Amino acid sequence: MIRTDFTEMFGVEHPLVCGGMTGLGVAELIAPVAEAGALGFLTALTQPTPEALAAEIARTRELTDRPFGVNLTILPTREPVPYDEYRAAIVESGITVVETAGSSPEPHLPDFHAAGIKVIHKATSVRHALSAQRKGVDAISIDGFECAGHPGEDDVPGLVLIPAAARALDVPVIASGGLATGAGLVAALALGACAANMGTRFMATTEAPIHENVKRQIVANDERDTVLVFRELHNTARVARNAVSEEIRAIGSRPGATFDDVAELASGVRGRRAVLGEGDLDGGMWWAGQSQGLVTEVASVREVVDTIVAEATDLLGTLPALRVG
Repeated sequence: MIRTDFTEMFGVEHPLVCGGMTGLGVAELIAPVAEAGALGFLTALTQPTPEALAAEIARTRELTDRPFGVNLTILPTREPVPYDEYRAAIVESGITVVETAGSSPEPHLPDFHAAGIKVIHKATSVRHALSAQRKGVDAISIDGFECAGHPGEDDVPGLVLIPAAARALDVPVIASGGLATGAGLVAALALGACAANMGTRFMATTEAPIHENVKRQIVANDERDTVLVFRELHNTARVARNAVSEEIRAIGSRPGATFDDVAELASGVRGRRAVLGEGDLDGGMWWAGQSQGLVTEVASVREVVDTIVAEATDLLGTLPALRVG
């Protein structure tokens, strides 16, 4: 068993996190993550209303009595999101840990902390992590350039970003981006993190609520099979390489291109329909990190967690035997 500040702070068995993934952060995936001894996050905005989020939290509790959290991603949207009501649903449901992402978590911290909720904020740079620490978050999840989703605009990979954050911050650091194996967990710990966050690896599990075609494609893909889109809009996103993401990138590279030029192609509704329902790999844009090059099979959540922890434990046991000098 690997004990760290993370396992002590959040009362979980292993220093592993399944961070918030829109559309995937539901009870079917997060309860097995909790049962396997890791910390998983339901995604608040996957649910259409705050009331639906409260129901999803209750449904998850029917499946596990172990700790899990809720991700609250704070982003500007075309349609206003009732963030105060989602926050209230989280508090009233007795959640003990929240993962925030996107804009500053500062407006939400007083209510969360008054309820005894610990807040992990996702950041893609040391400067933004320091800002969140000053505002009072309890831990930082630092996302290297390899990650799926939004890696920021600095293009700093985890091998540099993780130790830089660990050196600069006083709060615990969770490593994220490019991690999918026991060796990755050991590397994250060696670089100063106290846990490893894995998203893409948990997509390729039997419990993940995505089409089997997508899971098999993640296994088939290598580390080159992602595309960076929205770079020209200063909202860089790493997604799986397919016909849609290549077209989005091509359109975005044209002089004067705006988001409206790719809005239909990049539609979240279109992507979810392709990934969650139809299994049409070129039907929409879907998220994946470079760590898909390390995913070799679709397995149960329990098998994934147990394998990663066993590999990490074995590696930690052999490191002292390495020759020095």
